Amino acid sequence: MSLIAATAARIPPPDTRIRKAARERLRNHARPAGSLGRLEEVSARLAAICGTLDVRLTEKVVVTCAGDHGICAEGVSLFPSDVTAQMVTNFVAGGASINVLARHAGARVVVADLGVADDFDPALPIFHKKIRKGTDNFARGPAMTRHEAQRSVEAGIEIIEALLAQGPVHLLGTGDMGIGNTTPSTAIAAVFTRKPVSEIAGRGTGIDDTGLLRKIAAIEQGLAVNRPDPTDPLDVLAKVGGFEIGGLAGLVIAAAANRIPVLCDGLISTAGALIGCRLAPKAVDYLFASHRSVESGHGAMLDHLGLFPLLDLGLRLGEGTGAALAMGLMDAATRILPEIKTFEEVAIADAQR
Repeated sequence: MSLIAATAARIPPPDTRIRKAARERLRNHARPAGSLGRLEEVSARLAAICGTLDVRLTEKVVVTCAGDHGICAEGVSLFPSDVTAQMVTNFVAGGASINVLARHAGARVVVADLGVADDFDPALPIFHKKIRKGTDNFARGPAMTRHEAQRSVEAGIEIIEALLAQGPVHLLGTGDMGIGNTTPSTAIAAVFTRKPVSEIAGRGTGIDDTGLLRKIAAIEQGLAVNRPDPTDPLDVLAKVGGFEIGGLAGLVIAAAANRIPVLCDGLISTAGALIGCRLAPKAVDYLFASHRSVESGHGAMLDHLGLFPLLDLGLRLGEGTGAALAMGLMDAATRILPEIKTFEEVAIADAQR
């Protein structure tokens, strides 16, 4: 059995008894029923995942997976590929957007090189999981081999297991870095949602109308050339994906196998989650959407996965920033369940005065 299949087989179902108890307590809170809206469902889901009504998400980690993309040769991004490596260095130095927002959320940031087109110093404190230096141009042929696709997912699994060997992880945020990676992510969205590329392709780094048409054409050409099979997630990843997207899929699978809730970031992280949930369908029970990106393909994938976004702030940065921002809401969801008094508890307290 492959590492992917073995890890997927370990995913337990959330505790239905705890979920039922959580929903009952939420209904009995001393407040109008349902008045905390979707926060209540998040609370009940977290309780069921963690197996307790008193969830404590003290150990938060954002894993940002990085990789480069051959599709950039088609002019789909405003920035050159060498920016990917520069941003990895910035993440390690603590000066990027994700570092600032993660610090605010009480989370640490971990960076993983899945396929950056650069040779990092082995001493650089990141996960060195490079499959190779960037994918091939999927407009001309497959982005990677099937074996490489499998290895990228396995790398994500290995990252989670390595983190757990260091200590507990109570909440995982997923993030990405890779110039051009909205293009393979949109291709993945098109394959699984069956939406027209022209309907779900966005501007990524801010390309103009001409650039957007070029991006749509590149994706449509890649889908026609490669004919990815939507019933075979590794085939989709290999033909139109990215190494960091495979890594993100592995993170989701391994987190679910270890009962860790996952806060998914934007378009790229959700593309990885979609691959992960196709490889391990039970993983979706552990997945939360941190926000809705302005990229229309992101909304299509969230709908496909049956997830609602916790935030809608017009974000389109990636890195895990949306996940970091939503961590405060996850903390709030854990506290309302045990700490808000029920009508019965209020009555008992009143009777003792």
